[in-house]
Amino acid sequence: MIRFNKPFLIENEFKYIEDAINNQGILRGDGLYTKKCHALLEQKLNAKKALLTHSCTAALEMAAILLNLNPGDEVIMPSYTFVSTANAFVLRGAVPVFVDIRPDTLNIDENLIEQAITPKTKAICCVHYAGIPCEMDKITDIAKRYNLKVIEDAAQALGSFYKGKPLGTIGDMGCFSFHETKNVISGEGGAIIINSDEFVERAEIIREKGTNRSKFFRGQVDKYTWVDIGSSYLPSDLIAAFLFSQLENMDKINNKRIDIWNKYNEFFKKYDEKIRRPIVPQDCKHNAHMYYVLFKDLETRTEFIDFMKEHDIWTVFHYIPLHSSPAGKKYCKAIGSMEVTNRISDTLVRLPLFYELNDKNLNFIFEKIDDFMKTL
Repeated sequence: MIRFNKPFLIENEFKYIEDAINNQGILRGDGLYTKKCHALLEQKLNAKKALLTHSCTAALEMAAILLNLNPGDEVIMPSYTFVSTANAFVLRGAVPVFVDIRPDTLNIDENLIEQAITPKTKAICCVHYAGIPCEMDKITDIAKRYNLKVIEDAAQALGSFYKGKPLGTIGDMGCFSFHETKNVISGEGGAIIINSDEFVERAEIIREKGTNRSKFFRGQVDKYTWVDIGSSYLPSDLIAAFLFSQLENMDKINNKRIDIWNKYNEFFKKYDEKIRRPIVPQDCKHNAHMYYVLFKDLETRTEFIDFMKEHDIWTVFHYIPLHSSPAGKKYCKAIGSMEVTNRISDTLVRLPLFYELNDKNLNFIFEKIDDFMKTL
């Protein structure tokens, strides 16, 4: 079977893990390789502060704590996203407010945000779907006018750029994932990028169980103690050692994926009357996190997935909209019809895309897609 995704080794993962074990036996969080990852992320992203977490979910939860949300506060976001985007804020008692997505990029429709703002609104959480940037100029402009914070859920977007600026560094905070389905992986893992000075010190405290332990290790205090709320959001240094090898090769990984993405995009050109290909706005650079197409309806999408599976090719649909889920109905609210979100959820299919996908695999995939398209 040609799998939808396949975890991979790029270069020095085992070497760095062994080195981490031999490095005075420090396997806890914030060891040698955690610090190396922080420095490399800050360098590559030109970021103010990078902190590894054990998942992007953890990074989003940290962001929610940093916002000082109270029960009833509202955060505007898309419904077409992973559950963690909403759950992080629900855990603080806040209410995710869903608005529809754009039909071209499948990102939050920036033109619908203002109508969702109320006196309870505290932040906008934008999701860079498929690594394709949201319209950040308008989103940050709205945030400034209404005194709101901007959180970038950049789980899928490491190495993507909006008008030359790395995603995750434009809002007040950015959250990344290194889950095994992402471009750069560590099995499980994530990072929070802090772009506003007001959040830097507190982010360290929240990440360290609400203590000033980081200051203690830097010699800034003679003992550390509990000073704020927080949790244990640190990954093991073994995870960081694996991740460091991947981060060192981030550009190589993304370039290989872009090559595969371009081959898909070129192949599907001839079917533009039957499907819709991804749309990348001008001045935006994506990281080829996924390649998807949109079919005309749910029935055709289902037939395609079943057909490909019969030929040992694993293709998948994506999110069930959060506004239609039991928890979404209980804890959140939606503004508007959510028409685009519902349609995209029914018609989108994702094709296999991973670092070791080769031309032989792709040619077989293309052959079977051609066979299916003849039936439409």
